[in-house]
Parts: sequence; structure tokens; C-alpha cells
Amino acid sequence: MELMSKVCKSEEMNFERLAARIFVAGGGVFWIAAVLGMDLGYRDKGVFGAAQTALIPLAIAAGALAIGWFYENLAAAVLLGGTVGTVVWGIASGWEGGVWWVMTGVLIGPMAIAALLFFLAARMQRICELRA
Repeated sequence: MELMSKVCKSEEMNFERLAARIFVAGGGVFWIAAVLGMDLGYRDKGVFGAAQTALIPLAIAAGALAIGWFYENLAAAVLLGGTVGTVVWGIASGWEGGVWWVMTGVLIGPMAIAALLFFLAARMQRICELRA
């Protein structure tokens, strides 16, 4: 396996970009739906109040996607920072095991994978530019 090779593989680079963007967009859709469901189901907010609250994850996901579209290394750093921040939040809040499992599956893991994919795509872009 040539994970860190210096060979330009544009198809692999494009797949990494696409997969990272899908992770970010999919995560955004999940969290928007989760916030809407929480507000409508548990907090008895109206549709407009719930939609206002759902604008927060929408803005975060759109911002991460926009940054990742043009600045892949910055997006990787922001996503890794979010991953570390989530872990620190969990430690500070004293999450139980079940919460750790859920948050690892829906937040920590996808952010770390998207960050790695953005980093690998940016690295391959540099390799392809140097080889051209």
C-alpha cells in the first residue's frame, strides 16, 4: 500500500475530496435533523423557533464545507480542532459510556475521518502540482 507515496493519483485525490465533502454535508444534515427533532419533540417549540435553532448547525456545516472547498488544510485543522474540542467537552462533562459511543459515532469519528480525507487530498494536490 502506497499511502504516503510521492506519485500523483488524481482519481484518488478526487475521491478523497468527494468523500470528505460527503462526510461534512451528511453530518450537517444529521445535526440539522437532530436539532429540529429535539426542539419539536422535547421542547415544544413551534416550527419557526425550531428552524431558528437549526440554523446553528446549518451555518457550521456550510462554513466547514465552504472552507473545505477551497482550503483543505484549514478545513482539516478546523475539523481536528472540533474533534479535540468534543473529546474535551466529554471529559469535562463526565459523559457516561453510552454517550461516548453515540458521540464517537455521530460526531468525533466522522469529523476525524473528514479531516484525514481533506489532509490527504491537499497532500496529493501538492504532489500533483510538483509533478506537473
